[in-house]
Amino acid sequence: MDFYTIMNEYKEAFLSDLKGLIAIPSLEDFSTAKEHAPFGTEVRNALDYMLDLGRKEGFVVKDLDGYAGTIEYGEGKESIGVLGHLDIVPFGEGWTNAPTDMVERDGYILGRGVLDDKGPTMAAFYALKALKDHNIKLDKKIILILGTNEETGMKCMDYYAKHGEIPTCGFTPDADFPVIYGEKGHINPVLVSDKTTVIKKLVAGERPNIVIGKAQATLPKLTDKQKDEFHYYLQVEKLTGQIIDAGEDDIIEIEGKYFHAAMAYNGVNAAVHILNYVGASFHDELAASFANILMDWKGTGLGIAMEGAYMGFLTMNVGIVSIENNHSEITLDIRYPNDTTGKELEQRIIDSLPASITCKPVEDSKPLFVDPNSTIVKTLMHAYQAYTKDLFSPAKTIGGGTYARKFENFVAFGPEFPDRETPNFFVGGPHEKDEGIKVNDLLKAGAIYAQALQDLAKEDSHADA
Repeated sequence: MDFYTIMNEYKEAFLSDLKGLIAIPSLEDFSTAKEHAPFGTEVRNALDYMLDLGRKEGFVVKDLDGYAGTIEYGEGKESIGVLGHLDIVPFGEGWTNAPTDMVERDGYILGRGVLDDKGPTMAAFYALKALKDHNIKLDKKIILILGTNEETGMKCMDYYAKHGEIPTCGFTPDADFPVIYGEKGHINPVLVSDKTTVIKKLVAGERPNIVIGKAQATLPKLTDKQKDEFHYYLQVEKLTGQIIDAGEDDIIEIEGKYFHAAMAYNGVNAAVHILNYVGASFHDELAASFANILMDWKGTGLGIAMEGAYMGFLTMNVGIVSIENNHSEITLDIRYPNDTTGKELEQRIIDSLPASITCKPVEDSKPLFVDPNSTIVKTLMHAYQAYTKDLFSPAKTIGGGTYARKFENFVAFGPEFPDRETPNFFVGGPHEKDEGIKVNDLLKAGAIYAQALQDLAKEDSHADA
């Protein structure tokens, strides 16, 4: 069965359905939360949209109180799961078009969620449709599980684990190809201080898992020397920014670069740069202390820098900064290899902090590690290689955290290809402005998912082999 040809036949309907899903601004919003909409109205609307598509195509659909939903195909004592999520991260600034208006340009689609994770989830849905439309016999049930809180804690999957059917094995289309068999552990320490600072207000960042791409700080009036130092700092660090006259105060603004926290080294953290400038130009001890311990994305300043045998180096991102009325809280996003533990890192952080800064207790999301020689990994690799002819790229580990860590025998699988092209215009990645993906890549991902699901749902496929 040539699933790539089938996916291309679905192309027009696929893009139309995805455009409708992208149009829903499914950001977590507790101000609109209610029964059966625990993460807000728009997230609920996105879930209803997908469940309605499932009903329309004749699938069995289930609603787990708004925390998650399922679209099911086939029957069997065992089941194969696909874990997609419908919530998105905040839009940020600098988009070429409205983030909820999916546009096509030179073979690419752009819009918040086309890559993370609405587009891949729609590709998985159309993979199920391909299996159903062509009456492909399966020995196991396939369950497309639609999550609604992946970006801010995965509470939806905690709820599903208590109330839904747990698949025997499966994957989440929320990372890269070929197969992601390992994911770094994840902690979000919060650094706290009540030490006096010249910073009257610095509130920046919306989520711990996004590099702060723009920040403003309210400060006492800058002297001419401090203004010169600010502009010199921008020049040396190759940044853009401005000083805004706010009457009795001045506001400094720095623009950095938004990026996913798992790859914080590709971003530019505007808030950390503000702390660095204020610490030096105002001789502010607190700002200087924060800058010294937070400037290096490897975590050197916190005494946690390390490189693991399988998963590579630890990464640290400053995701949320709140400084006001001499009270400071800074939320970090730390991704660590499986050579250490969250508890060990927490202790190292505590030991490294100056007396004026403390660390709140952290919750530990432990690393994911699936045997790279397991049946689930081998089966998915075979499906990937069948449609790409790529026999070189190996299964790997990543710093990102996905739903795969919530269940046994689950891995991350696509949708981004290792050999993707670079167009002559900017196409953002996950959590970036102008988030995008090549249409043919998304269709090919759908074909690979269909092949993988067909192979996994055979009677002789055992996840623990």
